[in-house]
Amino acid sequence: MSCKDLKDVDASTLPIGKLIAIISKGQTIYMNRKLDEFGINSTQLHLLFEISNQDDINQEKIASRCNINKGAVARSIKKLEDKGLVIRQIDSTNRRQNKVSLTENGKDILDKSVKMIKEWEDEIFNNDLIKKEDMQNALKEIAVRIMEINEREAENEQK
Repeated sequence: MSCKDLKDVDASTLPIGKLIAIISKGQTIYMNRKLDEFGINSTQLHLLFEISNQDDINQEKIASRCNINKGAVARSIKKLEDKGLVIRQIDSTNRRQNKVSLTENGKDILDKSVKMIKEWEDEIFNNDLIKKEDMQNALKEIAVRIMEINEREAENEQK
């Protein structure tokens, strides 16, 4: 769907998930262009966010939090490690696991990326249509509800 087509469609006829998917894809395209200067992509940036939220996180937890399979996480972590953005160490309590943490360069790239995202969001929310904080709070609540529904459904399937 083109931008012109989307402008012409009655918003009430579009599923919310479709609109969120359009926003997500648009952000991914924008960020991949911007992140190219650092030699990473938006998926790798997502991993950097997860690693920054919990130092010495293991790859399995990263995979679970990002909803990405373990193999894809391992490959992406290897690329980030090769670029000097993360350090991977064997977990002393479980030698089959790797703990991952950010390097100083990784923290720097993450900080610069956060500024890029903020600039993008500031451009989007440069009018009084809706306050950014209101949108963030509403989307967080929706995300929590979706996760609760999916967890409940998974539990019901196991019964």
